[in-house]
Amino acid sequence: MTDPVEVEELQRFVSKSKRLFVMTGAGISTESGIPDYRSEGVGLYARTDRRPVQHAEFIRSASARQRYWARNFVGWPQFSSHQPNKAHLVLRDWEKLGKLHWLVTQNVDALHTKAGSQRMTELHGCTHRVFCLGCGDQILRSELQEHFEALNPTWKAEAFGVAPDGDVFLTDEQVRNFQVPACRKCGGILKPDVTFFGDTVSQEKVSFVHQRLAESDSMLIAGSSMQVYSGYRFALAAREKKLPIAVLNIGPTRLDHFASLKLNSRCGELLPLIVCT
Repeated sequence: MTDPVEVEELQRFVSKSKRLFVMTGAGISTESGIPDYRSEGVGLYARTDRRPVQHAEFIRSASARQRYWARNFVGWPQFSSHQPNKAHLVLRDWEKLGKLHWLVTQNVDALHTKAGSQRMTELHGCTHRVFCLGCGDQILRSELQEHFEALNPTWKAEAFGVAPDGDVFLTDEQVRNFQVPACRKCGGILKPDVTFFGDTVSQEKVSFVHQRLAESDSMLIAGSSMQVYSGYRFALAAREKKLPIAVLNIGPTRLDHFASLKLNSRCGELLPLIVCT
């Protein structure tokens, strides 16, 4: 049950805003069935010893890439079938009504795109795109799935729980014979168009997002504890500009000590109750 006081407080915040800058995190996608890493007691970090792939390891090690792609291949049908929930649809509607000036998502699940959001930056990229580290050629992840199937016609493995980036757990034995395709143009290494842990967001993208923030008059964080600096830096910039900041997230966040408003509700329950005028 949503707290009516929280509804009223967020309503007041959104009504006052004319050019709202919204940043979303894993908490907005959990209601679409995609788990997050960090939620207290229930995130993958709390429940398992699962950790996402590191950038340096992926670049350096052929066996790390084989393991990543084998697991991603198994998890992809389930991961790619997730659909946007009410929260994603509300933010799309706010954009259409001219309330939302810009949306930045830290998620790589394409759910905002599926919802129809257009004024948007995918801060950490998107798993639905793959590119070659050698020549930069891009390919859709769905197309790559067909290449995987063609190269591994008899390969079978069972998925045990899908992570926020489409990863699943497989044993070394299961991974050993999995064949990974190379770039169709230059034979180079294929990598998902996402920022792996240990990598950095491009300066060009960071500058672009700072420009959108400079055009905005308030900031709403939805479904993020803001533990990762790549997103947190924009909240610091908003504080510097003295913009009102609202945080909608279950559990504590790095912004709690300076946010104008902290709401402890689910995105999909609270956002649809806000009347956008």
